[in-house]
Parts: sequence; C-alpha cells; structure tokens
Amino acid sequence: MFGICNLANIPLRFEPSDRSELVSQVLFGEHFQILEQNQKWSKIKLAYDHYEGWIDNKQFKDITEEQYNLLSTDSIVLNADLIECVTSQDNLLMPIPLGASLSFLNYDSINTECLTFEGIKVSGIKSKSQILDTAFMYLNAPYLWGGKTPFGIDCSGFTQMVYKLNGYKLLRDASQQATQGLALSFIEESEPGDLAFFDNEEGNIVHVGIIMENNYIIHASGKVRIDRLDHLGIYNAEINRHTHKLRVIKKVI
Repeated sequence: MFGICNLANIPLRFEPSDRSELVSQVLFGEHFQILEQNQKWSKIKLAYDHYEGWIDNKQFKDITEEQYNLLSTDSIVLNADLIECVTSQDNLLMPIPLGASLSFLNYDSINTECLTFEGIKVSGIKSKSQILDTAFMYLNAPYLWGGKTPFGIDCSGFTQMVYKLNGYKLLRDASQQATQGLALSFIEESEPGDLAFFDNEEGNIVHVGIIMENNYIIHASGKVRIDRLDHLGIYNAEINRHTHKLRVIKKVI
C-alpha cells in the first residue's frame, strides 16, 4: 500500500495516537509506503528520506505502487516561496508551505482533484552559494520539535529542507545527518553552507546548524536565529554564554 499527502502538511507521530510525540511532518505532495495499518492510523515510510512514523488515515490519499514508483523516479519539483496556494477546479485555494512537493500535479491519474499551481517552483541542483539565501527564508521561524515549515521547524528539519530546496539530500535527524559528508578538522577549513554538529553531555549528537561567513551560524534554537560559532560551540551574545558544544563539522556539498 502507498499514499501521498494531499493537505498542506500533516503530523508524523511516534505512536498511533493524537497525543503521541511529533517526530516529523509530511508536507504537501510527499509520497510514502504504508508499512502497517489499523482502523484509524497508518505507519508509513517516506520515500524521500525513509523516515518512519504514524499518520491519521483521514489525512492522506491512496496511490498505487506504479504511481509511487513513478514519483520516486521523477525529478523533484518544490514550492520555492514562503507560502503559496494550489487552486482546485472550483477556484478554492489551499495554502502549501515552502518546500512542498509539486511533481504529482503533472499526473492526471494522481492529481484527480485537478489542482493547479502558479507560484515559483524550484528543481535541480543549485550552487552551494545559494544555501544561505534559502536558509534566510526560514529566519525567525519558531522552533517546533518535528517541524519542517517556516511556521514551525526543528534544527535538522531546517537543514534538511534548506538542502532539499537546493537539490541535495540530507537524512532527517541531526544524528543521521552527522553520518553524511566529509569531516573537517577545524572551523577554518569550513565554508558557508557546511554543517556543524553539536553533542550533549552523553556524547550524542543533538543539534545541527549551517555555517555562515565570519564565524557565524544559522540554526533553529527557540527560533531560526544567527549566533556566533567558535571552537567551543555556539555562543549566544544575548545571554552571554555558549548554548551548544561543537562536536564535528561536515562538508556535504
């Protein structure tokens, strides 16, 4: 069984319950495999990053395996504006977030509601120099554990979506993203667009951000914000202390 998100975004939960932890979100147009299903909930695996969780059966549309494979091999086309709308045949508007997937709109067999999109689209691999331009679009987005949109986003959702909009694939969680790319020995070796990872007292990687020029970093902590980066970690000038301990810097691009 397979499905696609036909709403703006839906919660992906750790367990099949509305009270369960939000582990991620499924954005408009993202497709997935259904691993398990009961009367109300479906456990899914997203096609893009293979992330798993539970979604409400009322919040997605079934597609065939053939359609799933078609979307999985097609080029990724995304909404490139902060918020845009798709329009139905009846001229009803549905807002969709930055990074929503639009590829399925070209297939009448999947786009049975005949939705149309007239906003700005992005596809293909972009220059690394555009990473920060995209990151600034999320500036001041409130922190939301499991979030992936400008209306609520977590640290790894932020880095994943920024990279995705530029044509590069990151895994979902910070600890997973830390397994990708080439490790650098010093901050001085890094360049804008590289990723910095931070660990907790147990040594587990729990945070990630995008390196900027002149020892700054943009990351999601309370909100998507810009702070100083040094050999110890992230320094927040507002509270005059380090908030995250640097573990490793990775060059993915």
